[in-house]
Amino acid sequence: MSRLIISAKDVQVILGVSSGHASRIIRVIKRKNNKEKHQKITITEFCRYMGFEVEEVVQVLKEFYKRK
Repeated sequence: MSRLIISAKDVQVILGVSSGHASRIIRVIKRKNNKEKHQKITITEFCRYMGFEVEEVVQVLKEFYKRK
């Protein structure tokens, strides 16, 4: 799994928050990065904002989606 974009569902999985809260986090990151509503955020942008290592986040997502 090699992905560039992070979704609200991914944020939910990583942080263990509700879908509404995950969407709010994505909106805040978009605002901080001067992105428009239709633009997506990358895993790197998410990690930079949250202070996470990209490799750790990618690993968590791989494990989660492997179980499905």
